[in-house]
Amino acid sequence: MSRLIDRFIPKFLRSDAVTIPVVRLHGTIMSGGGQLRPTLSLANTAGLLEKAFSYRNAPAVAISVNSPGGSPVQSRLIFRRIRDLAAEKNRTVLVFVEDVAASGGYMIAVAGDEIIADPSSIVGSIGVVSASFGFPELLKKIGVERRVHTAGKNKAVLDPFQPEKQEDVERLKALQTEIHETFIDLVRERRANRLKDDPDLFTGLFWTGKKGLELGLVDALGDMRSVLKARYGPKTRLRLITAPRGLFGRRLGIFGSSQGGSRELGAGLAGGLVDAAEERALWGRFGL
Repeated sequence: MSRLIDRFIPKFLRSDAVTIPVVRLHGTIMSGGGQLRPTLSLANTAGLLEKAFSYRNAPAVAISVNSPGGSPVQSRLIFRRIRDLAAEKNRTVLVFVEDVAASGGYMIAVAGDEIIADPSSIVGSIGVVSASFGFPELLKKIGVERRVHTAGKNKAVLDPFQPEKQEDVERLKALQTEIHETFIDLVRERRANRLKDDPDLFTGLFWTGKKGLELGLVDALGDMRSVLKARYGPKTRLRLITAPRGLFGRRLGIFGSSQGGSRELGAGLAGGLVDAAEERALWGRFGL
């Protein structure tokens, strides 16, 4: 349609500015997400990505990543969707790291044909972590007895209210190793010969963007606006892709439902507080 309209506009009035669609992928990565703040999952990013890659005549799609990680499954699903759309629409993908692209956040970042980071960004953390708490001694002190009945001897593996079993820990570590190997293979496939031969690269360590450039984890240092204007011209326009809002905007998801009542609202808020605590712990690993 735009090309058809251009035919009827005098050449001297036509704009030669390039428009680059921009998608912001900011937050922790988890399926479903919390109700108190936005999170990343395939469900809530797929529409934004589809819209961005559908921009006609855009030579590239810019993706801003700011995430400490989270679900490895959702991270890989988002990565896969970006690469599938890039191939389908024949678009270059430029990823720009803000504060942090670590763990699952870095997995998403490697979907970019190029990764550009700020010198002080945090990148890497190519590893897998599982964290929880144990409360068996607390239950004894307050006089509470834990009763668990299962069909299947491994159904209550790593129950936080029972003493930890070594065989359960070994089973968990085996799962983590498989997920870690998948992560490593993905990074090696995408970064190919750009990665330096460093023994710490896949140990879960993380680095600044400046050091990440030396290690081959990123391709350049800079910020989105400057890089895009330098590459596509000073008239380049950045068009932020946003999700449509309901009548009451973002608050609709928390307060706008006419069903459920105070019990469901209270449960949702309580669950959101737990999610927020977990999110705070993820960001805290990187001093953010």
